[in-house]
Amino acid sequence: MVCIGRLRALVLRAAAGAGRRRWARVLCGRAVDVCVTPRARGHGWRGFRAVAGARTKMMLDSSDSDSGTPAGQLQLQRRAAAAGTQPQDGGYASAGWQREDGKLKCGYSSFRGKRATMEDFYDVKLTEIDGHTVSLFGVFDGHGGSRAAEYLKEHLFENLMKHPKFLTDTKLAISETYQKTDADFLESESSAFRDDGSTASTAVLVGDHLYVANVGDSRAVISKAGKARALSVDHKPNRTDERKRIENAGGVVIWAGTWRVGGVLAMSRAFGNRLLKPFVVAEPEIQEELVNGELESLVLASDGLWDAVENEEAVSLAKTEDVPESAARKLTEIAYSRGSADNITCIVVQFHHDKTAG
Repeated sequence: MVCIGRLRALVLRAAAGAGRRRWARVLCGRAVDVCVTPRARGHGWRGFRAVAGARTKMMLDSSDSDSGTPAGQLQLQRRAAAAGTQPQDGGYASAGWQREDGKLKCGYSSFRGKRATMEDFYDVKLTEIDGHTVSLFGVFDGHGGSRAAEYLKEHLFENLMKHPKFLTDTKLAISETYQKTDADFLESESSAFRDDGSTASTAVLVGDHLYVANVGDSRAVISKAGKARALSVDHKPNRTDERKRIENAGGVVIWAGTWRVGGVLAMSRAFGNRLLKPFVVAEPEIQEELVNGELESLVLASDGLWDAVENEEAVSLAKTEDVPESAARKLTEIAYSRGSADNITCIVVQFHHDKTAG
């Protein structure tokens, strides 16, 4: 998706040398098991641990293909594949869910498309923490391999829910979790002879507050009061602020078919990509949105969709389809029919404020 093979080895060696003195800041300490081991160093936070006294009840986890749906919590609708299944044969994987009160529905569709391999991953978790209803949605678009995107699916939301300030300072928790998960991924891959990376476009709903965080060129778009509005801005190397940040860190932005960091990577922020640190970072840009009667739908998708579908068209379809899974699948089909050559993954969330419990 983003690399030029003939330039890669030469430029990455130069980038690695330029960033060597900053390496300790990127890796942030020793290798750890992110699920259980506290860290004394890092991003101003002493490690992933559960919120003190928190009571967590998982109602849906797309990472668990055997996850059931307890009565009175969610209604699960499976169409083409199990919830945690990644498409392996070029076909679609899709599923949909709705809360029993009908106020939130979500669905996804993921399609390998014309690519030889599948490097997109997704994650959906619906849970309850200390009486707070929490929903987490994520699209992870890998490049140079699938391992980084797969690692995010396995760890990012689990790490976030264990952050001690997840419920009290959600923005801070998201920012620190993104960067620490990146550091842990780099540590876990320190002996691997690969340098893949991944985007992350996530939406976290805590009560009536929606937090959208983005790293890379996947995108989140909402429909509010009938109008489409992007809640993320693609991290491209030719963005004025991103180019300045990269150059201030000692990096370069080069035209090589498109604008690329060091002539290699066509995005300015990503998880992984060890050899392009500290120029390519995993610090997210975060937008907060109050969920009220004007918020109609949310679309999260990899660039395989956005390369062929405009923001307005995506949310318009998401609003008109009764079933969000159908909307997600139609969007992936439209992108493919228009010539998208990438993996295509899309999550659609619909908000129904007029529904009443019981």
